Amino acid sequence: MRAAAFAIPGDIETKTGGYIYERMLLHALRDQGRRVDHLILPASFPDPSPAEMAEAIAVMAAVPPDRPIIIDGLVFGAVKTEGLATLRAPIVAMIHHPLALETGLSPARAALLHRREAANLSLAAHVVVPSPHTAHILADQYAVDPARISVAPPGFAAPDPVRTPATPPLILSVGILAPRKGHDILLAALARLTDLDWQAAIVGAPHFPDTAAELRAQCTRLGLDGRVRLAGLIDEGDLRTLYRSATVFALATRYEGYGIVLGEALLHGLPVVSCRVGAVPQTLPADAGLLVPPDEPAAFADALRSLLTDPAERRRRAAASERAGHTLPTWAETAQVMGAALDRA
Repeated sequence: MRAAAFAIPGDIETKTGGYIYERMLLHALRDQGRRVDHLILPASFPDPSPAEMAEAIAVMAAVPPDRPIIIDGLVFGAVKTEGLATLRAPIVAMIHHPLALETGLSPARAALLHRREAANLSLAAHVVVPSPHTAHILADQYAVDPARISVAPPGFAAPDPVRTPATPPLILSVGILAPRKGHDILLAALARLTDLDWQAAIVGAPHFPDTAAELRAQCTRLGLDGRVRLAGLIDEGDLRTLYRSATVFALATRYEGYGIVLGEALLHGLPVVSCRVGAVPQTLPADAGLLVPPDEPAAFADALRSLLTDPAERRRRAAASERAGHTLPTWAETAQVMGAALDRA
């Protein structure tokens, strides 16, 4: 097997879907018996300083030409094209979703990122994405030849059969506190359900401090402080306990390139309420949950209400979720896709 390098910005232990994917993929590639060097790039991507941009380019340019380099999407979509062109190693781009599709960007910033990512994609020997949706976006909006794209869905552990439902019913949401995750929509939906008996937990690192502060203020303003817990970043054991005790998983996301937490909900046999955006309809089987349009609190509230008040429907969708959880790929299978891409590159 050919040796490779994997360029990732910042702390690989960061608790986001993208970092979890890349950390587990790095380990799985090494488990194949492949040598993969971990290149640590500045944590400031996709908004590095000029000095950090130069540092990242220099680190990647030092990789020899016989060793393919996987470049994380936060770096790949933002690095200057003229710098990327100096790399001698074959490039495999790891694109979770195009940077220009992030929520809250100014039109000018989105346009710049789209142009740069499109130019950078032309330099990649191969592109690996987590979902068919992202593959379609790159082919349709970035002119990437589909023959140069491989789909490598994230891997998962074995399904967790242990269930200890909480009383009152627990609505669980997991995702960094960032505008794209739509936690503000979830809170607005929950405010429409105060006639029902439930509790809710939102788990996620305060990736954007302003968003975290706004969510805390919104929670107070809506009178939800006693019923909704903004849990922040918690350890794996505590998170597993929440999944096991939840009744419904809810993610009011505005966009997902895959949505790894949706797979975790399936592993725990949870019925899901989410939004019909990005890769979510491909990730979540139709019978395992309810999808509504994004940014519509009333529709999200109606979907939650139907699961909370109809035990038969909740059991049907939970059973479908559990069945789907047994079909999810392993990290070894994810690494097989990436390994093949490295060998082709």
